[in-house]
Amino acid sequence: MVKKKIKAIEEKILKIALEIAKKGDGALFVIGKPNYSLLVKQEIKPFNVLEPGTEKTLKAIATIDGAVIINENGLVVNYGAMIKKTRPFLGYGTRHAAAITASKNKNLSILCSEEEHKVKVFKNGKFIMQIDALQKNVEKDIPRITTFLESIGAGFVGTVGVATLAPTLGITLIPGVLIFGGSYLAIKAIIKRIKVLKR
Repeated sequence: MVKKKIKAIEEKILKIALEIAKKGDGALFVIGKPNYSLLVKQEIKPFNVLEPGTEKTLKAIATIDGAVIINENGLVVNYGAMIKKTRPFLGYGTRHAAAITASKNKNLSILCSEEEHKVKVFKNGKFIMQIDALQKNVEKDIPRITTFLESIGAGFVGTVGVATLAPTLGITLIPGVLIFGGSYLAIKAIIKRIKVLKR
């Protein structure tokens, strides 16, 4: 039940993040309990992201400087939050540094990059996924994307393209999504070995 709720929260935030990135705006959502302080006075009372009609409010508070902090139940705890003890991410700005730091301790950070029109996902202090907000119909793949989030690790690079990777394993490639994780390479190695054995 808890996993199902987390998946629903991730789907809702990814959908909103894609809309924000598509418009060329920046934002940072953190699901979990990061270490932060507030940059702005909280004018909006806490609300749950899973409630109908919260999209407009979420988009509005997301584009304020700082992060939107969401707990594991979907409650927007704070917005305009400055993540503490951030470290620079080579070649990127403060929002990327905040996303990496905030994603530690089993938190999930979802960043909207205004310059690149990309949504970047960070988990356990690692950059694990990038989604192209301008990719046609990428929103329809959000349920599959969140399924990938449950299983991928971090450290290696794998490009997810248009073709299907291994329908027999239930793993598919999603257009416009780049996965950074060991599981992608492990699956790729298994498929390569199967092809060798079939010769």
